[in-house]
Amino acid sequence: MPGMFDAFGRAALFALAPETAHGLSIAALKANVPLCPAPRPDPRLRVTVAGMDFPNPLGMAAGYDKNGEVPDALLRLGFGFVEIGTVTPLPQPGNPKPRIFRLTDDRAVVNRLGFNNAGHDAALARMRARAGRPGLVGVNIGANKDSADRIADYELGAARFAPLAAYLTVNISSPNTPGLRNLQSRASLAELLARVRVARDEALRGGSKRTPIFLKIAPDLSEPELAEIAEEVLDNGTEGVIVSNTTLSRHGITDPAGSETGGLSGQPLFTRSTAILARMRRLLGPATVLVGVGGVDSAETAIEKIRAGADLVQLYTGMIYEGPGLAGRIVRGLAAHADRHGLDSIAALRDSGLDEWARHPIE
Repeated sequence: MPGMFDAFGRAALFALAPETAHGLSIAALKANVPLCPAPRPDPRLRVTVAGMDFPNPLGMAAGYDKNGEVPDALLRLGFGFVEIGTVTPLPQPGNPKPRIFRLTDDRAVVNRLGFNNAGHDAALARMRARAGRPGLVGVNIGANKDSADRIADYELGAARFAPLAAYLTVNISSPNTPGLRNLQSRASLAELLARVRVARDEALRGGSKRTPIFLKIAPDLSEPELAEIAEEVLDNGTEGVIVSNTTLSRHGITDPAGSETGGLSGQPLFTRSTAILARMRRLLGPATVLVGVGGVDSAETAIEKIRAGADLVQLYTGMIYEGPGLAGRIVRGLAAHADRHGLDSIAALRDSGLDEWARHPIE
């Protein structure tokens, strides 16, 4: 049976405004429309990191399911895990529309959404309702635009979601909330990670649950800034780093929509984000979890992220261009790669391209 995307056609979906098309996809997942078949589980694709057992290394990145409406439906598409959010303590509408722009010629998207979401309470209710169900769902936490104490917003997110989330992502790398990326500076980051860790530990005190903390960074950092972030991650015992959020760079962009303000995601981000990923693996060593994001739209690009040092891989923009069957195709492609190369585990690929990618110029 052809998937909805194949039957309806990308051209028809692209005739709609981006946010309208996104809302339609969420509605289809909520209605359990049979979009595409899920791939068969393959034990060679399992990845165990930070005390979590992932059925495969491919995840849906934050930004798609901001309010935690359809994580289980996404898991049924073949994703090994899903990250909801970014969620902020209070609901906020985000930036004025239009605020999402397709760069079709470049297979990319520019967005300046600004953490539009329904707030903690809405996401908490949905996470509580799915408690006990199988599947790993992480929660990406952020700060309200007009917050008087942004670090306190992250503390509150950690306290509220740590008992429910598979992991927490501290998102300080969106370019669409003024001043947010300043939290990546060393002094601010040290305080942020320390306070979030304490809030997490207090929320879990007395229980057996362990909720890792991941830090999501920007791809627009200098090498000295990357080194400082790595030192703080190691000093604070932060379990993982997600590399990376959207970029302000427009290197190689040809589509006129690239002149819009906001963060760029999609295929043009692949090289930059993968080069940053490899540098972070070098700086952090082998134990810290790394999640590779940016330009993943095939099994081949997912494999390159793993070769560059990623334990796990996420995508979002790739699905806009490739449709909901992309997750299944990537997972099947990873299994086929394991067949061709006689791999007992896809994790054996990690770091096999590290030297090459760490030397790659950041463009």
